[in-house]
Amino acid sequence: MLEAAVRVFAERGFHAATMDEVAERAGVSKPMVYAYLGTKDELFVACLRREAGRLLASVAGVVDPQLPPDEQLWRGLRGFFSYVGSNRDGWAVLFRQARTREPFAGELARMRRGMVAVIAEKLADALRSRGRDVPADELQAMALALVGAGEALADRLVDTPHEEPERTATRLMNAIWLGAERQLDGEVWKPVGEGRLTQGRLPDNETAA
Repeated sequence: MLEAAVRVFAERGFHAATMDEVAERAGVSKPMVYAYLGTKDELFVACLRREAGRLLASVAGVVDPQLPPDEQLWRGLRGFFSYVGSNRDGWAVLFRQARTREPFAGELARMRRGMVAVIAEKLADALRSRGRDVPADELQAMALALVGAGEALADRLVDTPHEEPERTATRLMNAIWLGAERQLDGEVWKPVGEGRLTQGRLPDNETAA
């Protein structure tokens, strides 16, 4: 029933989708849909949680904490975009529709905060492995940037059927890691005059601001 509901919500949108159509797609009666999954709002939340769980599993299931930081990041990105490429309807429900409507937007925001927290923790582990301890707010900013970029490219992937998920993962990996590796070593950009930037070192426990 949830699989059928995801397809209906993705194709029709929340407001146009009907419980009759969900029941027909699932091959069950409408009373059965209500009995097992509740109202349309409750059904949408169930779809949202299901897709969020599948997305997180596709990332967490392929990341080995024993691997080097770059390999962990690569595997996580590849798992993320593989999910999007294989579940375009799920992504449409999870982010495109949920983020614009309450109470779904609140549910999605909670899940997103959890994802940011996990990524920030992974970044902290990578930094500690290199003998550095960066403030939590700096780690959160990095994690937010990564999540935001991932979401934007996921939307692009859904709209670009010919794009391979692994190619999208490679694009983001190149954009992130070529800079992130230097940050892991404590290197940052600092302004030294109008229109000029130079490279500097970011001491432990000091933010880039």
